[in-house]
Amino acid sequence: CPPANQERFANGKLVTVQFHPSAQVVMTAGHDRSVSLFQVKSFSLNPKIQSIYLESFPIYKARFSVDGEQVIATGTHHSMFFVYDMVAGTVIPIPKVRGVEEKFLRNFELSPDGSFMLLIGTSGYLHLLSMKTKELISTMKVNGRCTASAFTPDSSKIYSYSKEGEVFIWDVRSRRCLHKFEDEGSLEGKCIAVSRNNQYVACGSSSGVVNLYTTDACLKENHPKPVKAIMNLVTSATCVTFNPTTEILAVASRDTDEAVKLV
Repeated sequence: CPPANQERFANGKLVTVQFHPSAQVVMTAGHDRSVSLFQVKSFSLNPKIQSIYLESFPIYKARFSVDGEQVIATGTHHSMFFVYDMVAGTVIPIPKVRGVEEKFLRNFELSPDGSFMLLIGTSGYLHLLSMKTKELISTMKVNGRCTASAFTPDSSKIYSYSKEGEVFIWDVRSRRCLHKFEDEGSLEGKCIAVSRNNQYVACGSSSGVVNLYTTDACLKENHPKPVKAIMNLVTSATCVTFNPTTEILAVASRDTDEAVKLV
């Protein structure tokens, strides 16, 4: 396979690579302040569709909206974010979300049903925004600092993983905390994922251990036993994700080269 972004290699670290939800398109974004879109063709060149440049805005994370019509991008040191409307071809800055007092907005998650955007703030605050208006609906708070969050496939719940190794389960509708449990042996929470069939939850910590739980145990027990503890990473687990059919779990660490394992 040829490099996806052969027609325009980035001048800095890439932080995001994502396939479009419905079109044969791949997006790259990174510290060189640009978002690029490439057409994915089989074993030939992948022609560049376009690149957008965000002045003095090194990108921390970028994601396609669920309908594939927008790209949301947050920066490394900004309290604002950008929305790129692919249909209109315009870049819309969202300078300040009313009610969100954060110095930096970096990490975020989009709900699978396309309704919500969850901004992961500092000091344990989680800000739930309407995807349509980008306005604040409600704010929730975990004990300690929240490092990662994940929506359930039906968008009804949010799992929030704290730096202290606790996982809080929120009801999206009422914004109430339904339950919390401790991730076994976790010294510092780093990343979390819920499988597409809602059967499993994976929690990755700074020690490199990834614990796999059944969602039933997570919802009922305060100290659930992992179905499996994956010990293959020797540096901090910074990414966990399930494949769409829940048959494979990818675990990875950005702290060392080639630290990607498929379970």
